Amino acid sequence: MKVLIVLTSHDRLGDTGKKTGFWLEELAAPYRRFIEAGHDITLASPAGGRPPLDPKSNEPGFQTEDTHWFEANAEATAALANTVRLDSVSADDYDTVFYPGGHGPLWDLAEDTASVRLIESTLRSGKPVALVCHAPGVLRHVTAEDGTPLVRGRRVTGFTNTEEAAVELVDVVPFLVEDELVRLGGDYSKGPDWGSYVVEDGLLVTGQNPASSAEAADALIARFAG
Repeated sequence: MKVLIVLTSHDRLGDTGKKTGFWLEELAAPYRRFIEAGHDITLASPAGGRPPLDPKSNEPGFQTEDTHWFEANAEATAALANTVRLDSVSADDYDTVFYPGGHGPLWDLAEDTASVRLIESTLRSGKPVALVCHAPGVLRHVTAEDGTPLVRGRRVTGFTNTEEAAVELVDVVPFLVEDELVRLGGDYSKGPDWGSYVVEDGLLVTGQNPASSAEAADALIARFAG
């Protein structure tokens, strides 16, 4: 299986003067599972090169066995330092696409036309797409073949309003993932805050928060097993 993982290139947390980017666990846990399942991985981002890491995600309290594994893996860290430009990739070359979150995607990937085309082309080719935490917000401009919002009538999840309130960024982010998925007509559901919760609806896989990233990757791997 050839896996494309799409990361944000946005590093500014609104007008706070603080940095953001992708959330390390949401890359590390899926990356490790894909590698251990024997799959090939390509990392992409809008700007290419090294994408910005949300510094908070690398604080001791948010490090996990998977993040330690990733940072000790020379191949993984080399791939992260040299992501390909998102507008250079084709859905035809990959079997599945995975979007880690972090707050960064709400600013760039949610508005990126190359990302929209990638998701639409992947799904319309009968291949699955998974997005976790804030990344389901990237679906806001993605449409079904009839031109309606992709998430309309679909079972989805994503970072909850209460989780956003807990990190005190409700008034900083450009939109709330939960509210946006509901506004678009998604059949939104959620589990307990900070617990793993993954929803599958056809080819679309969404995870609620960082703890959901491994389970979301496992859901993709299971589709190609055997």
